[in-house]
Amino acid sequence: MKQIPAMALRNLAVNAMLDDFFTRALIAGVGIAAIAGPLGCFVVWRRMAYFGDTMAHSALLGVALAVLFDINLMAGVFAVSAVVSVTLIFLDKRGSLSTDALLGILSHSTLALGLVLLSFMTWVRIDLMAFLFGDILSVSVADIAVIYSGGAIILALVTWLWRPLLAATLSADLAQAEGLRPERARVLFMLLMAGVIAIAMKIVGILLITSLLIIPAATARRFATTPEQMAFIAIGLGALAVVAGLSGSLHLDTPSGPSIVVAALGLFVASLLPLARALRRSALETRRPR
Repeated sequence: MKQIPAMALRNLAVNAMLDDFFTRALIAGVGIAAIAGPLGCFVVWRRMAYFGDTMAHSALLGVALAVLFDINLMAGVFAVSAVVSVTLIFLDKRGSLSTDALLGILSHSTLALGLVLLSFMTWVRIDLMAFLFGDILSVSVADIAVIYSGGAIILALVTWLWRPLLAATLSADLAQAEGLRPERARVLFMLLMAGVIAIAMKIVGILLITSLLIIPAATARRFATTPEQMAFIAIGLGALAVVAGLSGSLHLDTPSGPSIVVAALGLFVASLLPLARALRRSALETRRPR
């Protein structure tokens, strides 16, 4: 009897595992959590939650244009999100309107334009709910490859930009004086956000992307004592929310994307409990010099 080589057995085992839709969803969700964690920290530090919402809402216009011109959905979403980012920077510098007013205009107008444009394309059948709230259970092996390859590039760029972004978050003038070019870092950060939204759209949906960016980072902030520690804790909490949310979705037959966000919310609420506060105080005391 011919013996199957060990490498072939391992390949068969991996293929069998990836044939399971739930396993694919877990792998994809954890990959998104790893990407969203560090970027979410900067969103929280810079108080850019509304900016994240604006870019996420613009993703629907990217979907509509991608369908209209028959191009890759992720490419369309990234392109539109990037254009919205650059437009915001340009209008913000002119100073004719406040930043929150500009964000409100761009957020709601791009979402409305996307919905109107999709309504005109009667020849195309589009699952709008999947775009709005995600469809992580339909993730394919190719999607996982895109998530992890794109995520590796994004995390490498975040690592490269970490110091200038952190310095600009504390003081843009100080960062400029140190030659860290905070304006360039800001533009690149916005483009990285566009990349995350394009990648994460299929996982949690357009309306819930910002939640996955903000909630784990906000929870991590309660326990972290350094910026780097906060980023790693945010990644871990995001991954835990993915596992808990998908498990709850499987057993309770609830929508997968919203279930992940609810799980992340549960972790945040748990961080407010007395035991969590005691753990936080203990962590802070261990960091104090003796």
